[in-house]
Amino acid sequence: MAELRTEEEQVEALKRWWQTNGKSLLLTVALALALVMGWKAWQQRQEAAAANASVVYQNLLEAVSGVLGAQSSPELVSTAEQLASTLKSDYGDSAYARLGALLMSRVAVEQGQLDQALSELDWVLAQEPEGPQRVVAQIRKARLLAEQGNTGDALALLDTVQPGEFESSYQELRGDLLLRDGREADAREAYRLAIQAAEAGGARPLLKMKLDNLAVEEG
Repeated sequence: MAELRTEEEQVEALKRWWQTNGKSLLLTVALALALVMGWKAWQQRQEAAAANASVVYQNLLEAVSGVLGAQSSPELVSTAEQLASTLKSDYGDSAYARLGALLMSRVAVEQGQLDQALSELDWVLAQEPEGPQRVVAQIRKARLLAEQGNTGDALALLDTVQPGEFESSYQELRGDLLLRDGREADAREAYRLAIQAAEAGGARPLLKMKLDNLAVEEG
């Protein structure tokens, strides 16, 4: 009997605990389940969006390849523009959208539309990309600014760049712009640094020629 009373007391204690804590426990469990399900749904949406963006980008790559090739046509350019616009509007926070803008910047350059090319690069930079995408956009923008005659602005932009793996290309462009600005000694140093950075990637005869030409002029 003592054992039975003990079990009854335990049951009663559990009932009292459930009356006091049961609702909050159910609420906590329901909230946890909702969070898990919401997280899984978000992941699925992200994966689907990435897959869709990838398809659009691949189509854009094919269109741009045609635009830059021998089979270019106004229709093909229009297709590329629409695909790039879709990437920006529907997948604007993805790497694919930024890559698409970089491609369209190149298309604009090929068509002599430097302002449009700069606009595409500015859009990329406005998304605050990190790593190679940011460096590529900055270097290309500096080159375009110089093409428009804004050498000072181009050099100022390069001063903000952390080139990383693009050190050689970065220093070569600095050398070109410094030379254009009449700063031959600084240009020579930039070319020297470019060659030094390029050593691991193999010889670059044109870069060596630029440095040699400055040495001849100095002599």
